[in-house]
Amino acid sequence: MEERFVYADNAATTSTSPEVLEAMMPYFKDGYGNPSSLHKKGREAKAAITEAREKIASLLGAAKPNEIYFTASGSEADNWAIKGAAHANQNRGKHIISTKIEHHAVLHSLEALEKEGFEVTYLDVDSDGLVTPEAVVNAMRDDTTLVEVMFANNEVGTIEPIKEIAAAVKAKNPKTLVFTDAVQAVGNVPINVAELGVDMLSLSGHKIHTPKGIGALYIKTGVRILNLVDGGGQERGKRGGTENVAYIVGLAKALEVAVNGMDENKRVEKMRDRLIDGILTSIPHSRLNGSRTTRLVGNVNISFEFIEGESLLLLLDMAGICASTGSACSSTSLEPSHVLISIGVPVELAHGSLRLSISRQNTDEDVDYILEKLPGIVQRLREMSPLYEEYLKNNVK
Repeated sequence: MEERFVYADNAATTSTSPEVLEAMMPYFKDGYGNPSSLHKKGREAKAAITEAREKIASLLGAAKPNEIYFTASGSEADNWAIKGAAHANQNRGKHIISTKIEHHAVLHSLEALEKEGFEVTYLDVDSDGLVTPEAVVNAMRDDTTLVEVMFANNEVGTIEPIKEIAAAVKAKNPKTLVFTDAVQAVGNVPINVAELGVDMLSLSGHKIHTPKGIGALYIKTGVRILNLVDGGGQERGKRGGTENVAYIVGLAKALEVAVNGMDENKRVEKMRDRLIDGILTSIPHSRLNGSRTTRLVGNVNISFEFIEGESLLLLLDMAGICASTGSACSSTSLEPSHVLISIGVPVELAHGSLRLSISRQNTDEDVDYILEKLPGIVQRLREMSPLYEEYLKNNVK
């Protein structure tokens, strides 16, 4: 099979889709008005934002368009939800519950709060990366003001039982807020915030084929949260700054395309399963990380014994395959993935992990190419490994 290019790092970022770019282009050209201006150009820009907000609210099942607040990223939305809610409601208590496998935007926000005197309980997960509603409820106290559990893990793809967690939390204490980081889930999993019962939910555009630089935070009516940016009164006074009209329009279009094309996920899921089965059967001493069934449709995370993930990525890149070893936000770190360690993967095996994340833009030919190239690359690296040499010496007669 001839050399080709395969992009399999969609959990890190996605390419901008033609539909999204087409929707955005008018606001780079003639629609450049400031939405706060009263003249025609301003009114046109404001109308575009209003329409986008209404569309996103409808697609997410929000009760009101004004429950959608635009941000510059998913990380900003995570920071705002956690710090803003914690500070605004600290009179009720300063205890927060989360898990050990959250994205660093969440973990570092919680660490910042701990330095201010808040107390955080980090829940363990099982070997698939799942946390149960019972574990969350059992950790609740009278002073628990916020529970944060991610909707789907960015590394191993495990989908958490958010609806059941929210119901259990509210049954024990209706005043305790529930926030879910849904950056990886939005567009890949059907989401209705009203049915989920959450108070806040974050999303990011560049995970669903917008350019980088746009996100959103759903805040249920009645939830107390501090302002993120004080300024000119944009976003109902909670996040000042002139709105990024083109990107907001792009986010609405991307979410519309993703939700309306949800049936296409069945094809992605089949490709994912073929990748998983093909890798595990063709490459010995490999293991799947995360749930075999309750996982994002495009996520494949596998650890290989006797090799280092960084070397694997370099050789894959030379073969025209883009992948990662875990979260793109921590890819420069030499520490093993905190997610893999939390689900019980040994440190040496965690260092040999590979995350392949495919999307609707991938093809069966992409899967064929990965399955053709990957076994040889793994074998090449193992042949250079003293650990593998020692294993063969002790186990092959």
